[in-house]
Amino acid sequence: MADIADVANDRVDLFLELALAARRATTQGRESLTECMDCDEPIPEARRLAAKGCYRCIDCQGNADKKGLRHAG
Repeated sequence: MADIADVANDRVDLFLELALAARRATTQGRESLTECMDCDEPIPEARRLAAKGCYRCIDCQGNADKKGLRHAG
């Protein structure tokens, strides 16, 4: 029999999967920028291919993530 912690964990897993699916849906079909929207430096092709629809270079995306910015990419 599942206890309350198991139920809560299952719920967290469900919401995480829903959030990830929504994220994938918003980036599919979108072209990556060739230059970072923050620093105007070129975004390497490997990043553009790995993170479809990215708007920032890896350094600027890391900074945006730390600041909690919600703009994808």
